[in-house]
Amino acid sequence: MVLKLEDKKTIVNEVAEVARQAVSLIAAEYSGLTVSELTNFRKSARHANVYVRVVRNTLARKALEGTRFACMQDELVGPLLLAFSKEEPSAAARIIKDFVKVNEKLKVKALALENQLLPVKDLERLASLPTRDEAVAQLMAVMKAPVTKLVRTLAAPHAKLVRTLAAIRDAKQAAVAA
Repeated sequence: MVLKLEDKKTIVNEVAEVARQAVSLIAAEYSGLTVSELTNFRKSARHANVYVRVVRNTLARKALEGTRFACMQDELVGPLLLAFSKEEPSAAARIIKDFVKVNEKLKVKALALENQLLPVKDLERLASLPTRDEAVAQLMAVMKAPVTKLVRTLAAPHAKLVRTLAAIRDAKQAAVAA
């Protein structure tokens, strides 16, 4: 399909805008995937707030210039789709990891996270990062633990006194009953 100059500029601007807002980028080779498989992949990506686009590599290189994903320009070779995580760095990695379990034709070629090109083997590590909500919950649990322990420590002497008095009472009632 022949693209006019205006169409190319539109594509470059659209991808560049997404790249400015995204937090991670994964480039994957999609050769051998059927249209329905690619459609299912795009649906799951859309639900996870991941922007997926198939772009010519020359246009993708232009779009990534001046963004935090410029480090990936040399890796853009062959038929690739670009998956941008808009909010969580691990969203695109999780979607691709889950899709590769079902369909091995999708092959990850490059990962980029905050101006850093990562090795392809780090897909698993990136996918295992907690979501924002999980990270906040973990942080709150860590922050709450010392306070909880302090309260339990302060309450322990009183609880021990109550248990001791209850044991003495029970012993006296047992002696009277016997």
